Amino acid sequence: MHGPLLLIGATMLLPLVFMLKTALSPAAETMQATDSFVEMVWPRHWRWANFAEVWEAIPFLRYYVNSLLVAVAATAGQVGTSACAAYAFARLEWRGRDRWFFAYLATMMVPHSVTMIPNFVALRYLPDLLSAVAPWVQWHDLRYLGTAADASVVGRLVGLDSYFALTVPAMFSAYGTFMLRQFFQSIPRSLDEVARIDGAGHWVIFSRVILPLAGPGLTTLTILTFMSVWGSFLWPLVVTNETALLTLPVGLQAFQGQYGTEWHLMMAAALLMLIPVVTLFLAGQRFFVAGATIGAVKG
Repeated sequence: MHGPLLLIGATMLLPLVFMLKTALSPAAETMQATDSFVEMVWPRHWRWANFAEVWEAIPFLRYYVNSLLVAVAATAGQVGTSACAAYAFARLEWRGRDRWFFAYLATMMVPHSVTMIPNFVALRYLPDLLSAVAPWVQWHDLRYLGTAADASVVGRLVGLDSYFALTVPAMFSAYGTFMLRQFFQSIPRSLDEVARIDGAGHWVIFSRVILPLAGPGLTTLTILTFMSVWGSFLWPLVVTNETALLTLPVGLQAFQGQYGTEWHLMMAAALLMLIPVVTLFLAGQRFFVAGATIGAVKG
């Protein structure tokens, strides 16, 4: 029984091994053909300087910080909004609740590519809308640091080319709401009744009763959301043009030129990119396994 599992696990590790081998090889050896399996997974000449060269070849630190800021903000926002919505769908009684919930779930069937254009257009004209509401504020030129002519420009406060565009659309998820709703429903309602007897309102029940007991579900959603936002490529590519706002998946394009790709640097950067995801998963692995099995056992 363990033999096939070990074989499957080893097969799944092969891409990571090949990535590590390429990241530690000189540029001249990255794409050399070989008939030896050992040479396919083991560098002939070790070159640790590839990792240092990544930081010099592109603004790697800026891209790394951008990715961390965007992933952390979007994850926190999505977990927060999903938890609030899940509590409303799971614990509150209101007219049309189930119909609204199924309508909300129906949005999961809409591909991201379909909603991308409306979201882009909304962000494009958001400064115009805000200017109509508050004309005394220069929404088009309002930036995080400095003015449009300064070298310290980081991005606009709202609209395209902003952290707002990178984070806010990712803060809402029908899947996250569905998953947390299922978890909240597994928590006995008798706990809510006991809290109400002590005079607790909905916010106290939500923050002090439900959330502490929903640790596995919250951890699972946190890991899944962070991984999704951290590796997102298409949306950051569409809404950002300024180099100072690029995230890692988009920034790594710099290693792809018209006449070739610097595979040794790209793989080294990709390995460095894995560190936050692997660290987060290892830290929440115990809760992740428990949260991933929500609803798997009845009774």
